[in-house]
Amino acid sequence: MTLHSRETGLRVGVVGAGRVGAVLAAALRAAGHEIVAAAGESDASRGRIADLLPGVPTLKPTAVARACDLLLLTVPDDMLGNVVTTLSDAGAIRPGQYVVHTSGRHGLDVLAPAAALGARVVAMHPAMTFTGTALDLDRLAGCVFGLTAGPAERPVAESLVHDLGGRPMWVPEEMRTLYHAGLAHGANHLVTLVTQAMEMLAAAGADDPAGTLRPLLTAALDNALEQGDAALTGPIVRGDVNTVKAHLADITANAPQTLASYVVLARNTLDRAVTDGRVLPIRAAAILRVLDAAEREAPSHVHRR
Repeated sequence: MTLHSRETGLRVGVVGAGRVGAVLAAALRAAGHEIVAAAGESDASRGRIADLLPGVPTLKPTAVARACDLLLLTVPDDMLGNVVTTLSDAGAIRPGQYVVHTSGRHGLDVLAPAAALGARVVAMHPAMTFTGTALDLDRLAGCVFGLTAGPAERPVAESLVHDLGGRPMWVPEEMRTLYHAGLAHGANHLVTLVTQAMEMLAAAGADDPAGTLRPLLTAALDNALEQGDAALTGPIVRGDVNTVKAHLADITANAPQTLASYVVLARNTLDRAVTDGRVLPIRAAAILRVLDAAEREAPSHVHRR
């Protein structure tokens, strides 16, 4: 079943017009689907509806659900189950209706109340970070969508991803949370890591920490994505015990808020370098002693952070 023409487009309703929902709805509208209504409680959500979905009425969630062929649920993970149950109990879900959520963590189980009423359920998570503006529309091109659906719903799920300009990745129900953890670990924790690196450089006197890091991080990210552990460079992989020791001393003195993550990541990097034979066990043991000492001697407030 192909959904990317105006003749076969669906009547789509959106509940939760946040950064993700408003953007996906705008992309589906551009692909020929009719966005019949949207629900958004906050001023920010209503602003996104006005900016990205001009002319689309803002209604209560139950009214949105009753008005559409495909209900797109783009609410936060922890709210999703309650929203599905509330809409189902209110009689707003009907047999044959598509109910699609965009949570990375959840699969089809969270949609069980809708499925029990005969709805056709799909989990469709975009592996992308969103600003909630028109800038995101171009970023959808080539974006991977983590999909979970039954055999009967698979063609429609793939067609929706096609309409959004993305690429489907099928994720088993029992692996949804691990899939989402991989994305969060890579993207969210990367932000923390980069921010801490900028704090270190600022403490060292850099007037443009971001500009200093950008070429290095761009190259490191590209190399890591292409080569994995083979892309590792630096003092850990070289076994430079005294350099690591000097790092730890200066971090403790000048950027102590970053010490804990430096130590944790250094340990993990060392483990990987030992496993692939790039660092000898005797040298690794010396580095571990340095890391252990830094943790023991760190001020107590550093550990509390």
